[in-house]
Amino acid sequence: MPFTLTGPCEFREEIRKSRFITLAAPIDTAADAQAFIEQHSDLDATHNCWAWKLGAQYRSNDDGEPGGTAGRPILAAIDAQDFDRVVVLVIRWYGGTQLGTGGLARAYGGGANKCLQQADRMPLVNRVPLQFDCSFSELVLIKLRVAELNGLVEDERFNANGVTLSISLGPDQVETLQRQLSDISRGRIVLQQAQ
Repeated sequence: MPFTLTGPCEFREEIRKSRFITLAAPIDTAADAQAFIEQHSDLDATHNCWAWKLGAQYRSNDDGEPGGTAGRPILAAIDAQDFDRVVVLVIRWYGGTQLGTGGLARAYGGGANKCLQQADRMPLVNRVPLQFDCSFSELVLIKLRVAELNGLVEDERFNANGVTLSISLGPDQVETLQRQLSDISRGRIVLQQAQ
């Protein structure tokens, strides 16, 4: 089961006088990844190498290091830890001692590995988009039931008759929620697949 980060994390180390800072964060879009990289890159550093993974999409960048010695090892660390929806940026200040291609790959990949190992993670759950109407008086209880089943309220639209809720829920929880909604509404609320 893939994981994502619960929030940003950081790992610092010094390897043969070069300073490395690894920053990682959860992302929802490729634009989130690029924004994180631009916001946290240090222009005074020697290299700002990065990788991100978002489902089947992934990118990496060696930022001037020899090809394949930074971005790919960072991406390999993301895959090895079974992470998805994550961006990792490793900032290096050169310390005067050459690390060689193997040393660079170990430094970048190792920093990413250590950062992700110590980070708080949560499993990524595939969710089904659903929609239904409920009354104002049922709303609080229904939101509580959705949260108990690890679902997310994506949108709520209020109208004269009540509320239209758009939620996302794990596929194995749909039947349970439908039963609970039927009990709450005496069979009136029916879950529908959202468009």
